[in-house]
Amino acid sequence: MTMESEGYVYHSYGDEAHLRHAVASVVTLRRYDPRRAVALYCPPTHQALLRQHGLDSLFHVIGSLPDDSCSIVGFKHNLHKFKPFEKSLYLDSDMVWCKNPDRLWMLLAPYSFTATGLNMADAYFGGPKGAGVICDWLFNRRGTTMNHFGLTHLPRIQAGMIYAQDNVATAAVCRSAAEFLAQRSKTHFRSRLNEGRKEESCEWSLAMALSTLRMPIFPWFQGYDSPQLDFVEGLTDFEPAFRQVVCKLYCDRFVYSLRSLASRPLRDALLTVFTSIPGKGDFMEVTPFIIHFGTLRCKSVFTNFAGWIWRDLVDRRLEVISGARYGEADQQQLACA
Repeated sequence: MTMESEGYVYHSYGDEAHLRHAVASVVTLRRYDPRRAVALYCPPTHQALLRQHGLDSLFHVIGSLPDDSCSIVGFKHNLHKFKPFEKSLYLDSDMVWCKNPDRLWMLLAPYSFTATGLNMADAYFGGPKGAGVICDWLFNRRGTTMNHFGLTHLPRIQAGMIYAQDNVATAAVCRSAAEFLAQRSKTHFRSRLNEGRKEESCEWSLAMALSTLRMPIFPWFQGYDSPQLDFVEGLTDFEPAFRQVVCKLYCDRFVYSLRSLASRPLRDALLTVFTSIPGKGDFMEVTPFIIHFGTLRCKSVFTNFAGWIWRDLVDRRLEVISGARYGEADQQQLACA
């Protein structure tokens, strides 16, 4: 296979719903980018479903995902093995594209490898999500981890968007992250399996790898150029087809962090208090390149959208032509999906 210059890489495994998510994300992508190639790595069962419903034409590349890669760390700690394009943009499937990504590719072009995130992680990153974080602070467990591994800073990685251009750098990050994960007992990081999750996180190990290798983070919040923002009910204006999306992005980092509170009444009350402070209430109305449904309590909104897209495609048995063969008529059909 001839390597294309730029392309998007998705993966799916497990329940059929994950495949529907990837398909829906690509449908929204094609509203804005009919040109760049898209790859999907998935197990044979998902490949068979795509062929059965005539949806395999959505993807330029459909690669096999081995059993040992059918997990978060199995895939994202082995990105160098699933890099079909010279410049590959790896994306989670629970994402909706909101605008033309040409500028995003320009912003990513200088990086050999990067992931969205922040240069400094908060105390909850990879640690306990409740009062246990106070014990970590009192006993300086984060500092102990950093000292043990020779880190000067711990970034916050949001691994839903990862960009890889240089093959050597990509392999180095993946190997380093896998090595850190294997040494979790020597860190303060908690296993997500102990929190009732089905899979281990890849984010803190990738963060340590990028810190060790002195590789830059792609800023998560860039105002109107933000690569991805979370879908937050009450702070996101959208219509059912997600053709128009506007997020309320508070300019103050702490104020915007309140979006993560599970209780909406508590969140709104705190926002009322803190935004009354001069300057703290400043916000931007942003249409990000991508809106990400990473929060479990908001996942049903995207799941319903993805199910509707899948049913519509299957019912009409659309054959989406990608790349140079993707015609205007196909774009108009897809825009109605």
